[in-house]
Amino acid sequence: MASNAQSATEEAPKLEAQTTESVPVEESKTSARSFFRLVGGHLIPCEPKMAEIIAYTSPTMDDEAELQEQYNIDYHTLQSSLDPDELSRLEIEHGHISIIFKRPKSFCADDNFLMKLTSTGVFVYESQLVIVMADDAPLFDGRVPFGVHSIQDVILRLLYQATMRFEGHLKAINMLADSLERRINTSLENKYLLNMFALEKSLVFILNSISSNGSLLERMKALFEKLGFDNEQVEILEDLIIENQQCYRRAEIHAQVLANLMGTRASIVGHNLNQLIKKFTIWMVAIMLASLVVSLFGMNVALPLPMEDAFWPFYLIIILATITGGAIFFLRRINKW
Repeated sequence: MASNAQSATEEAPKLEAQTTESVPVEESKTSARSFFRLVGGHLIPCEPKMAEIIAYTSPTMDDEAELQEQYNIDYHTLQSSLDPDELSRLEIEHGHISIIFKRPKSFCADDNFLMKLTSTGVFVYESQLVIVMADDAPLFDGRVPFGVHSIQDVILRLLYQATMRFEGHLKAINMLADSLERRINTSLENKYLLNMFALEKSLVFILNSISSNGSLLERMKALFEKLGFDNEQVEILEDLIIENQQCYRRAEIHAQVLANLMGTRASIVGHNLNQLIKKFTIWMVAIMLASLVVSLFGMNVALPLPMEDAFWPFYLIIILATITGGAIFFLRRINKW
């Protein structure tokens, strides 16, 4: 398959990336393709003919046709690598191995607190690696605790970065949940409660994706010889399995806490609304009683008050109305309504 990759003729401009020592490198990218090769343990951009690692980002119809014809990638497997609802899996195909894993997408404010996920396809050949992604997320950002000296190391790096992104999303969800909880305690709107429901929904999807990645890592460990992993890489894979399990436990704890408190938070919103209605009701009763006093003295009948050349009846009525309305607030304070 290496000869097939050499048929690519598109040039690639530079794009930032990082090496295993967190030293910035540049990715060559033309349209939706990036080309890399490993030199001295570093990932560097290169010409298409020299590429050991080829990444397709948001492939077009022509790109999909090329992947099927030149790299012998099955159509359904290719579509699975672009499907956000696809589960992680490993398949041994004719001439290559297909690995599909889950990773979170970059959070966007337009998503209304819903953390979205996507899939990534990694197709392993004898001396090449083809990566297919549905979005333009950075490929080799951040640090990894191991060196990258072969294609197998690149696979482990991609899986490690996916786990770290899940960790970052869990921290973000925890911070957002705390912020929303403070607003719910004083808010009368359902907006913050709906945002909390979106976070709870995101945690369900994240739990499913982390669990799916865990099954993939276990299968990779069982088939490490076919993947070309040596003993050191198997140890790194075992560390990844432990990291993924810990990430799953943290996500599970966040999901349980959020789910258990959702009913309480919904009750808080209802309680705040009831308190507001009670306050308005007390004000209305006070105003109605004061209006009753004024209405009684305003009737067109004979009253035991002088009607001409006297101003004190006016002030008397105002005082009686105020005392009547104030009595309601006094009773509220005494009875703690």
